[in-house]
Amino acid sequence: MGLNDVLTEIDTGLEPAMTRLFELLRIRSISTDPAYKSETKDAADWLVNELNSLGFEASLRPTTGHPMVVAHHRGEGPRLLFYGHYDVQPVDPLELWNTPPFEPEIQDTPNGRVIRGRGASDDKGQLMTFIEACRAYKAVNGTLPGNLTIFLEGEEESGSPSLIPFMKENAEELTCDLALICDTSMVSPGVPSIAGQLRGMLKDEFTLRGPRIDLHSGHYGGPALNPLREISKIIASFHDDQGRVAVEGFYDGVHEVAPEQLEAWKTCGFDEHEYLSSVGMTKAHGEAGYSALEQQWARPTLEINGLWGGYQGAGSKTVIPAEAHCKITCRLVGDMDPDHVRKVLRAHVEARLPTDAKITWDNDLDGAPAAVMNTDRPEFEQARQALSEEWNREAVITGMGGSIPIAYYFKSILGMDAMLIGFANDDDAIHSPNEKYDVNSFHKGIRSWARILDRIAS
Repeated sequence: MGLNDVLTEIDTGLEPAMTRLFELLRIRSISTDPAYKSETKDAADWLVNELNSLGFEASLRPTTGHPMVVAHHRGEGPRLLFYGHYDVQPVDPLELWNTPPFEPEIQDTPNGRVIRGRGASDDKGQLMTFIEACRAYKAVNGTLPGNLTIFLEGEEESGSPSLIPFMKENAEELTCDLALICDTSMVSPGVPSIAGQLRGMLKDEFTLRGPRIDLHSGHYGGPALNPLREISKIIASFHDDQGRVAVEGFYDGVHEVAPEQLEAWKTCGFDEHEYLSSVGMTKAHGEAGYSALEQQWARPTLEINGLWGGYQGAGSKTVIPAEAHCKITCRLVGDMDPDHVRKVLRAHVEARLPTDAKITWDNDLDGAPAAVMNTDRPEFEQARQALSEEWNREAVITGMGGSIPIAYYFKSILGMDAMLIGFANDDDAIHSPNEKYDVNSFHKGIRSWARILDRIAS
């Protein structure tokens, strides 16, 4: 039996495949909320049962948090590891959902049919595209394709606290020739995409304290140090008038994008006007001299994610607050070192503290470098050709503005390159009310993995 038979099996089995996906979507596997601990385990158990029914040797692996799911099929060919996560984001604010978040349904929209429900896109719908491709391959050929390991996490949406210890403890079992990750989106609807690089992430937070207590602004307004005023000065110093980060040493390890890569990105289907106008903007506001796509994929950022202090209730309260707070994230590219960035960022802030100001930092926040894939590996071209055939459109190798730490951990802990292929769209509203996944993405995602496995695993 050949690939065409597998694709036919996928087409005829689409409705049962969606039924199985709906079963998984109904399980409220919200990893960050202890109230859903048992249901998060239920999702893991459901996946173990499904994988065992397909001929994998699957098991639930306990951690200090939510369990991992690990499954193996020993076969011929390169060792491939597929990663996904079965946990989901909280659904708040619930009142903004048009349908119950854990009662998935098919809806007709102007852009086609969609699967509506929490986890439909991030990441249950995506991980099931791979599992359903394996199911169809098994139904046609009587065996699973190649030499496969499936590794599914239950804490991705809550910071993955158990991930690194588990990977280190089970490194020999998990190490393969290549990792496959399906937790990404297409650069534009209908444009199949392989992520060749992802930005890293650094989180930091500080509190600036001034007077011992909140002060009456009539008695102390003028003589007193106002933490909100001082923190505003510091924040204003982070960037120059061209949008460039003005922290000395921040750009250490940043590289310019090669001209040939920039040319390839120009044909990837990205529409800058649509990208900006969809969120009410008319121009890109990052570093001058770089397109919105370069700013998103290839340039580092320093963003203020939260800023607060003083009275925030109704009406007015004439107070000089005792403290002010700031949350920061930095997206990292190239060879930027998170520890170095944290060091120079803190030095920049502390050098600008006025007399009588005191600062404390949150030392429990993490960071991870950018992940740059070896796209010269033959598997990338094999996958690109397979995707191009399925979508009738040349597949592209792109960057990604977001951060997926697992790709870096596969490289740093297990020594594996990762290939990130996802079928989500930017309007899927992941992490937001009314999350959806296009039926077309689910269907063609399954067919895409069948084609990729046929080329690589076989």
